[in-house]
Amino acid sequence: MDSTTRGNYESGADYVLEYGELRFTFNERDFTERIEQAAVKLGFVGGLLGDEEREDLVNLAVNGEVTDAHSSLGEHIVDRWGDLHGPSERSLVHWLRRLVFRGAWLDQRVKEGELEVVFDEETATFGYAQPDRDHELIELSPEPSWKRVAYRR
Repeated sequence: MDSTTRGNYESGADYVLEYGELRFTFNERDFTERIEQAAVKLGFVGGLLGDEEREDLVNLAVNGEVTDAHSSLGEHIVDRWGDLHGPSERSLVHWLRRLVFRGAWLDQRVKEGELEVVFDEETATFGYAQPDRDHELIELSPEPSWKRVAYRR
């Protein structure tokens, strides 16, 4: 794969995530939806959130903490901060940002034709395959579970 042809993911200019030479920019809706999906994937929340809960989750991802909770989710984050905060590779903030970045990276690779979305009928799940390698599935690194400190309404 020629890295010089790769573009950066862009859906707007409200939020920016950078890693190395990659710079991904998001509009507010895209970023909020991706943060919420990441929190669900990590097991930190059980499903769709209300507007104030989403606001607290976005503030956590952007600022690295919640200082002024707007919802019971924000209060939960403040109350459980000792369990959620830790070394960067182990913190909830790190994993929220990492999953948002990974999702945007994958979406950009699909857009550029380097990957394709495939459906596995046996597991009823979607994955990513490399068309230039006989549609070989790529394996994504596993993410930790945050269910033990999950937010529950």
